[in-house]
Amino acid sequence: MRQEKDENIQYPSLQSSDAAVQSDQGLISWVEGSPACSDPPSAVQNRQQKCKAPRVATIRVSRRKQTGVEWQASAQAEEAPVRDSVVSRSSWLEVWQGRRHRVLWVTLDGKLLSLWKKRTDKFTEVVLHVSCITNVQSLEKGRFSISTPKKHFEFMANNEAVRDGWVRSLHASRGQKPQEAPQQCSTLVMKDPRAKVYGAVFGHELWIYHSKEDFANGVGMFYISMDVAQVKQTGRRNFSLITPYKTFSFQADSSREQAVWLASLTQVIRNALSCSEVAQHIWASPWNKVCADCGSANPEWASINLLTVICDACAGQHRSMGTSVSKVRSLKMDRKVWTEPLIQLFVLYGNKAANEVWGYNVPAAEQILADATPNERRAFVLAKYSKGLYRRAHPLACSQELLNKRLCEVVTGPDVSETLSLLCSGARVMCQTGDPQCPSPISLAERAGQALQTELLRHNEYTGSTVYEQTTCSTAPSDEELHGKLEDDQFLFSEENDSAACDVLDLKEVISIFDCSSGPTHEFEMLTLRDRMQCVAPTQEVLSSHMQHIMKVLLPWPVPSSELDGVRAFTRVSLREGGRLEHREVWAALRNNELLLYSTRGRQREKVLLTSSFRCNVDAAENTIELVTVDRCLSLQFELQRPCQCWNMLLKILALTAAGAGRGAPLYPAASSLWSEVPAAIEKCISHITQHGLTVEGIYRRCGTALKISKLVELLNSAPNKVQFDPGESGVLDAAGALKLCLRQQVELIPQSHMSFWVQAAAHPVEAERLTAYRRGLDSLSAGQRAILKVLFEHLYQVQLYSHVNRMTPQNLALVFVPTVFRDYGMSTDMVRLTRELIVHYTLIFQGGALVETGNFVVTAL
Repeated sequence: MRQEKDENIQYPSLQSSDAAVQSDQGLISWVEGSPACSDPPSAVQNRQQKCKAPRVATIRVSRRKQTGVEWQASAQAEEAPVRDSVVSRSSWLEVWQGRRHRVLWVTLDGKLLSLWKKRTDKFTEVVLHVSCITNVQSLEKGRFSISTPKKHFEFMANNEAVRDGWVRSLHASRGQKPQEAPQQCSTLVMKDPRAKVYGAVFGHELWIYHSKEDFANGVGMFYISMDVAQVKQTGRRNFSLITPYKTFSFQADSSREQAVWLASLTQVIRNALSCSEVAQHIWASPWNKVCADCGSANPEWASINLLTVICDACAGQHRSMGTSVSKVRSLKMDRKVWTEPLIQLFVLYGNKAANEVWGYNVPAAEQILADATPNERRAFVLAKYSKGLYRRAHPLACSQELLNKRLCEVVTGPDVSETLSLLCSGARVMCQTGDPQCPSPISLAERAGQALQTELLRHNEYTGSTVYEQTTCSTAPSDEELHGKLEDDQFLFSEENDSAACDVLDLKEVISIFDCSSGPTHEFEMLTLRDRMQCVAPTQEVLSSHMQHIMKVLLPWPVPSSELDGVRAFTRVSLREGGRLEHREVWAALRNNELLLYSTRGRQREKVLLTSSFRCNVDAAENTIELVTVDRCLSLQFELQRPCQCWNMLLKILALTAAGAGRGAPLYPAASSLWSEVPAAIEKCISHITQHGLTVEGIYRRCGTALKISKLVELLNSAPNKVQFDPGESGVLDAAGALKLCLRQQVELIPQSHMSFWVQAAAHPVEAERLTAYRRGLDSLSAGQRAILKVLFEHLYQVQLYSHVNRMTPQNLALVFVPTVFRDYGMSTDMVRLTRELIVHYTLIFQGGALVETGNFVVTAL
């Protein structure tokens, strides 16, 4: 049953449509046992009841689902006739294993039914050949079942249409020839995790089963392609299989059995590979044995300036970009180009280093596969290398001068990875070094004896330097309201509180979390590189537990919960200190007046105390915030604009609070009890504008849609919890108009009987006397009137802090709101000045204190 707390709150999102496979949403329930025909009716009924057991959703999630980057439209148009095959199907499915639910990504390609923990995983959780399926049966209420000779699987789809699609695909895939007899099979011990398994070699693949019985039934755990693997003896009875994705360690029952396995696997690998000497050297790195773009095995081409090893199909798309972007050479035919330093570059760095730069931000839904169509492949390669949509920009990318300067420093050392990052971000190989003896970075690298650096620079000497776009999402997002629950390192989504899981977020994709609770609401915002979600929890305790769970998943080492208590912002940033050009990636956490820095590499943690003397300067164009304390100057560069804006707002509020109350002051000084006196309609509007509208130019001076505003106000007054604002600019303007209209409809903020006092106070020639009178005037109002005025002017005070962006100075805001607060005196210049002073001296008037100057702006201290 859906609970009353399920409110419609609209916020940005997190999902992209999968351009690689046809996708359905549903629930899969898996029960191991004997075939369906032999199950007693009571057992079937019990399993059905288990399938119906709802998953309890602990928080509500509003997300804006982006339609993806520009290239997806053409790719999807091309893929439609191919992907719509009746035997091709995939979706996130909820798996019932014994008494435990699991949500897995399930695919059917006509031959194999595979279950994956994550969509980007390279190895399955369960895989079976369709020839093992003996029966497929459609059941009621969206359920269907699959039987094998010794196993029975039950599934529950999200709806009947999805169920029918799966049943059709499974029926159409029947009749496949069974797998041939294995060339080698026996029991093995796998060391990670340590368990006894059964291995069997089929063709060029090693299949791993839980047991010999599962081998007989055809239900495997995963398989390893031998054409991308290397086998190595590691002990008396041990051997390892090394792949680009994972190293598997096995132990045979005896030394003789080990020798048989080594000989068999070596022969299979030899049969799978037929290559030249150069290819053998370059394929010595497991990462180079698969195409850097689509993952095809044994790629025979390379882009020598991008350091990528690619397949023939992707090589054609690289050539179409021109040699100014990618210089394509064959591993087997272009022998003259393959010098020893170039081969070493590919062996030591190659695809691993290149994809950490060029493919750092590729969403799982946009990653092409080996069977990609030509249009998909062309669009993906252009997006990745020509447009740089997925690249990991160097922290100095904002300045061409700093990029070139850093390149001259780095090439004199062995850090080829940073050189590749600098070149990716636009550093110029032919820039001037200022040294007449070594006028270019190439000559600097040669003088320093850095052969690998020299080789990389020479192959990038005449390539173009592209100015890349910073945003990749479309401008036509779609919004949806979901329920969410955390489970290990996944965030599970469902359409209803009691419905099947319909999607999954890998928490490792999260780059920022913000506690944006306001008044009685308990909310936190979660961002990925593409989208963002707003999560609403029933209590502050639930919110804190969710945030701590996510932060623990993201941190590279265990951190106690007490250390994460009170964290309001948690973001991955690139950190530079002082005037240095070196950078390091850290997780930055803001907790009260402390900045916590956690290195992403190694167990290094720093604590920076933000006292009343700290200053922050923001460069919105480069998503950078400079923090200046007594003894340090830190530069935090954010990957997206949104985290930079949120941190800027939190730090400014912290600066105000620190200046007024000193160390340990709360980040949000307004007491939550204050909101209990404020009508929900006003609180709703202010909360939405605070989170989405502080940087909207002309907020409160520009008008929203009159008809929509009137309908919003009507709904706000009758059922505020059901109001759904558009988080875009138009929605912010509508919320601003609704706020002004709600204020006018409330009981007079300043009663007519008190108005003469305020008029006299406004006319006083001495500012200090005026401010003292304003305090007395507020004290004479009712608690409800004081609460509304305090919340309103606290909000307007925050708005004017962003006047350099939104153009709403205190004077502009006063002109807009004086008719709302003082009704008949809206044309009086004295009352305009009064309203302006209520905004500028908000802290002094509403909380008491003295004027204090801090940083680049004036605040009033408590």
